[in-house]
Amino acid sequence: MTVELPPALDVLAVGAHPDDVEIAVGGTLARLVQQGYRVGICDLTNGEPTPGSPGPETRLAEALEAARILGIHMRETLTLPNRCLFDSFPARIALARVIRSWRPRIVMGIAGKTPMASPDHWQAMQITDAAVFYSRLTKWDDEFAGVPVHTVKKQLWYPLGFSTLDQHDLNGGFVFDISAALPLKLDAIRAYQTQFPPQKDRIFRLVESQNRYYGASAGFEAGEMLFSASTLGIRDLIQTLCPIDVP
Repeated sequence: MTVELPPALDVLAVGAHPDDVEIAVGGTLARLVQQGYRVGICDLTNGEPTPGSPGPETRLAEALEAARILGIHMRETLTLPNRCLFDSFPARIALARVIRSWRPRIVMGIAGKTPMASPDHWQAMQITDAAVFYSRLTKWDDEFAGVPVHTVKKQLWYPLGFSTLDQHDLNGGFVFDISAALPLKLDAIRAYQTQFPPQKDRIFRLVESQNRYYGASAGFEAGEMLFSASTLGIRDLIQTLCPIDVP
């Protein structure tokens, strides 16, 4: 049986809840779109129930508006349970189906635990790791309804959370330049009006200051930190370390 698939993505970013991806790597996704790449988001849950929101319909509408602002090409919200998200076989298969269908070259996921924040984030990291692996496994048609295997070329992790000054305990870190996309990122986060009312304005100051700090450390106006799950190799030392500035 031939399965009709949508146009492939270059990058798929995975979050536990709507707004996770925007807060952590919204600038990266918007910048990739500006550079002509196909980008998508998969939220493992709809984030509901949550204080301040009247229900899932409102939260999903906010997520779609945030996606519109970033300019991404797809957003899929799975039906896994918020607040009790656990790394499980059904959760792994659900995300692996998304990866097989959209065939991204790169998958981004949450990097580790977020102390003082949702434990769903840590579970999401484990689900993402497993789904990337499951996506490329053959002889498993009963779980994937004929959707062919797909091998992700690179997996990246992004840090999420502001409750500690400690640097993340991961190797392979680098900063991606989001100088041209920082305003879009902040606007996308503001789309979640139920999550970030005026009394939470400090979140925007935290996000912007962190991005400007990361960027300044690498010689950019603003940047986001990413970690590679595998060793990054360089073919052109000069162009990689001293690239010609592009708009």
